[in-house]
Amino acid sequence: MIWLILLAGAAALAMTAGLRRYALARSLLDIPNARSSHSLPTPRGGGLAFVVSFLLGALALGWAGVVAPALLVGLLGAGGLVAVIGFMDDHGHIAARWRLLGHFVAAGWGLFWLGGMPPLMVFGWSLDSAWLGVMLGMLYLVWLLNLYNFMDGIDGIASIEAICVCIGACLLYLASGYPQALWLPLLLAATVSGFLFWNFPPARIFMGDAGSGFLGIVLGLLALQAAWINPLLFWGWLILLGVFVVDATFTLVRRLLRGERVYEAHRSHAYQYASRLHGSHRRVSLSVAAINLGWLMPVALAVVALGLDGATGTIVAYFPLILLAIKYHAGKPE
Repeated sequence: MIWLILLAGAAALAMTAGLRRYALARSLLDIPNARSSHSLPTPRGGGLAFVVSFLLGALALGWAGVVAPALLVGLLGAGGLVAVIGFMDDHGHIAARWRLLGHFVAAGWGLFWLGGMPPLMVFGWSLDSAWLGVMLGMLYLVWLLNLYNFMDGIDGIASIEAICVCIGACLLYLASGYPQALWLPLLLAATVSGFLFWNFPPARIFMGDAGSGFLGIVLGLLALQAAWINPLLFWGWLILLGVFVVDATFTLVRRLLRGERVYEAHRSHAYQYASRLHGSHRRVSLSVAAINLGWLMPVALAVVALGLDGATGTIVAYFPLILLAIKYHAGKPE
């Protein structure tokens, strides 16, 4: 299977180059404005490369019998729909309400094929109500795919986050004795790495909504699939996603409390303030990698391999991230 993973990564690398030429020829450029974190017109929509490469690779893994058919149908349907909505929005504009409706449809599709929301233990309490689980699962998936869109605001950050989370998940599966589950996150890491070659600061092409939304819902579904294997694995995934979850959620809550229109573009995430303060996209994006690998991954491993309570581990992991969000003024007016 390793050859397939490497081939998919190479395909994403080559396809991104083709998409960049296409975007330049069609003038599909992200033009800087007052809300932008970049200063030069840059091609957009490159995320389609890893979307296509991942979906084709997942089909091959399914054909080889290493991915369950139900999981494959859920991922292809939900991820494909979100990518199409994002692609259409990248090339024009879709009203927020219609995008959100499409996101809920995609989340519902993925949740159905995964068998619903798995039961979870939270401080000793079991959350296994069918209807409550469906509602929580839908909200979780829709929030994750949208927060991934919000956090894709500086060069390389969304790609680096996805790669680190997927590598961390592979280690969790190995540490907990479920190596058969690592192929999909490994495939996603490889395809996004192919794109990152072009997206690493200074970026030569942007991911676009097609790519960021796709990453959000696929990572969310993989985390839910992990919970069906072992509930502690879900907490591990949630910890690995901590940088994006904390920054996006902290920022959203602050903006809501001020009565702002949260669907409007802004530059008030912690990572955006940090990039302006330090004058570097690269420094911030690499710092995200360091936090993931140096802090969040060890805590996630402590939950999965050592039996630390999942909710407790998540609080421990998130606490310094909240302090960083405060330090970098997440959600404050510009």
